[in-house]
Amino acid sequence: MYRYDEFDHQFVRERTNQFRNQAERRLSDALTEDEFRPLRLMNGLYLQLHAYMLRIAIPYGTLSGRQMRQLALIADKWDKGYGHFTTRQNIQFNWIKLEETADILDALADVEMHAIQTSGNCIRNVTTDHWAGAAADEIADPRPVGELLRQWSSLHPEFSFLPRKFKIAVTGAPNDRAAVKVHDIGLRLHKAADGTIGWEVIVGGGLGRTPMVGVTVRDFLPQHELVGYLEAIMRVYNLYGRRDNKYKARIKILVHEIGAAKFKEEVEAEYARRPHPSTEVEERELARIAAYFAAPEFEKLPRWSASFETAKLEHPAFARWAKNNLGPHRVDGYAIVNVSLKPDGGIPGDATSEQMRVMADLAERYGFDELRVSHAQNIVLPHVKKDDLFTVWQALEKADLAAANYGLAGDIIACPGLDYCALATARSIPISQSISRKFADSAKQDEIGRIKINISGCINACGHHHVGHIGILGLDKKGEEFYQITLGGSSAENASIGTILGPGFAGHEVADAIETILDTYLALREPGEEFLAAYRRVGPKPFKEALYATA
Repeated sequence: MYRYDEFDHQFVRERTNQFRNQAERRLSDALTEDEFRPLRLMNGLYLQLHAYMLRIAIPYGTLSGRQMRQLALIADKWDKGYGHFTTRQNIQFNWIKLEETADILDALADVEMHAIQTSGNCIRNVTTDHWAGAAADEIADPRPVGELLRQWSSLHPEFSFLPRKFKIAVTGAPNDRAAVKVHDIGLRLHKAADGTIGWEVIVGGGLGRTPMVGVTVRDFLPQHELVGYLEAIMRVYNLYGRRDNKYKARIKILVHEIGAAKFKEEVEAEYARRPHPSTEVEERELARIAAYFAAPEFEKLPRWSASFETAKLEHPAFARWAKNNLGPHRVDGYAIVNVSLKPDGGIPGDATSEQMRVMADLAERYGFDELRVSHAQNIVLPHVKKDDLFTVWQALEKADLAAANYGLAGDIIACPGLDYCALATARSIPISQSISRKFADSAKQDEIGRIKINISGCINACGHHHVGHIGILGLDKKGEEFYQITLGGSSAENASIGTILGPGFAGHEVADAIETILDTYLALREPGEEFLAAYRRVGPKPFKEALYATA
């Protein structure tokens, strides 16, 4: 896990002190709201429907127990006792007072955290695979590159005022758990036949008003060229990106309008124009950063754990949780624990301060003091011995954190929607809760199998509805909330944008509509066929017929 050096400490403290002065000037009316707005946004502070919201960066989704415990303190001292983990691997606090914000930023700095560049037209928090460093299928841990990009992009003078916000995601595994193809820049690691590693560079993905899957502009970029090549991409975007229309300002629009071939040509020309030694990443610098992410000292254990297998036989609820919520670890005797923040009828991504402390305790006692935030709004304990899994599960169960629905119908992604967000056109939370209750029966969830249900409260798509296997978009229709349903989306390596099925549904009809869609799937699937594969085989017609015949 990365640890701040002297520069980092000074940098974050100076930024906090600067913001304290800016907030005081706003409170005294020395700054108007229009003058203050870009200043607060660059420090992650939004003005929402009811209060200020503070968005805190969790670079590449990695937290220590101490940091999670500090988030719990912030929830209790300055909010309402809970926080909301987002699809950007951040955490948001929704009830913040402006006059207290600088104190929160100081508290974050105490544990090497900040809220810098979690908003504004800049390079946002760099995200990555939440199983990084632990996954059995991983080529290499992508978090050192995530940290390299964090250092490169933080307050970069050339890229602090881009045409629009900019998001980067990185994965080190062939199975994409970081949604790299639907980011402004996605980086995917590959290994050549001779054992060397390089990055596939994908540009122009994104969701929102105009959803698009990114295009590959380099198949295999050597790691030491990464910063220079990304700078070339950013310069082309900064030069040609639209600034006259915010709806056409994202890099995806630029790539679409001039074409992928022309965009690549411009990037290569810009890259060739710069002296490479000025941006080349030295091996010693990569090694220095990588040393912070050295693997824990794993014990040499057998793959088989007798206590784990016995506990599964004796406790059916534990066995189901183990089946659904554990991931394969690269080291024998260990497992990846996916902690669902989606209890039946709960609010996706929300965690109370007490739950944060429980997860911090478990990480410190059983998980080498590491936690991860996933873009699916869950928490991960990446390194847990199989011998300790039953004890961990018991603690999670007591804290209402043992929902055995990871990757199932109850594991819904949802933005805060109109309950909090000033941009939203419909509520997301009640819809997610109604669907969660509809599929609360564990046998029904297991029968359906792997499925991704994503909900957004407006076209900005913070709930990533476009890439849900089932996507739900809340819209305002003459003062009424209606919900449009899409099918067939994916954020994985086979990324796709969902197809709209037809007219929208009233809020109270959505859960029944989802049930109809899933019952249709169960009736037509082939043995072992998951929902997305079935949809891609048969297309939208049978789902549309079933849905609108009963609408």
